[in-house]
Amino acid sequence: MIRCMAIDDEPLALQQIAAYIGKVPFLELVQQCQSAVEARQFLENDTVDAIFCDINMPDLNGMDFVKSLTVSPLIVFTTAYAEYAVEGFKVNAVDYLLKPFGMQDFMRAANRLKERLNGLNDPKELKELNDLKDPKGPKDADTIFLKTDYHIIKVSISDIRYIEAMSEYLKVHLRSEPKPIITLLSMKKMEEHLPANFMRIHRSYIINLEDIREVNKNRVIMDSETSLPIGDNYRETFQKYLDTKFLGK
Repeated sequence: MIRCMAIDDEPLALQQIAAYIGKVPFLELVQQCQSAVEARQFLENDTVDAIFCDINMPDLNGMDFVKSLTVSPLIVFTTAYAEYAVEGFKVNAVDYLLKPFGMQDFMRAANRLKERLNGLNDPKELKELNDLKDPKGPKDADTIFLKTDYHIIKVSISDIRYIEAMSEYLKVHLRSEPKPIITLLSMKKMEEHLPANFMRIHRSYIINLEDIREVNKNRVIMDSETSLPIGDNYRETFQKYLDTKFLGK
């Protein structure tokens, strides 16, 4: 059973979450709170596996409450404000339920809680999590681990074609997959874990130099559908690389 706490300052919303929890066989409601302050007091003397937490609450909002926890249970945010979704991802939330939500949406979140809890009891996934926390990185220098869609994925560095920045996220384009991996990570952090055959050619692009098909003026052609710009700040370094490989006059 997954021991759950529900937090919401609106009594009807709290009642609804409690009713949904009661319909899921592997969930057990151990505490209902109408404020994050009340929830914090409960957690000083007891523990739960998961929290269904509203965000917009007086005194202490749900996001700040979760960030303040020393040992955080699995979190599912419930709120009427869609703009909190990205911030919820940053604090490692398992899911994000946008009010008003129904039983189908709730079951999706419940199943994700179950998958995450099972994963944390899996020795292989625990090893991968420890590798991520290790400042020296994973022991296998040919791979990296990326978090995406609430999962940790092992990626072979040689499989990476290029990396594209989009706001606070990265798109990691692979040879083996038609769709890129989307992960919350900075370009600087990614650069630190890539070998010498990767080069940043633009503030928004890092490429695998082995995947270059053609260089055409101010662009690098990776394939018939992918043409990436060379930024002014990166042009000199990239040209020096080309000069070391160029066999013409």
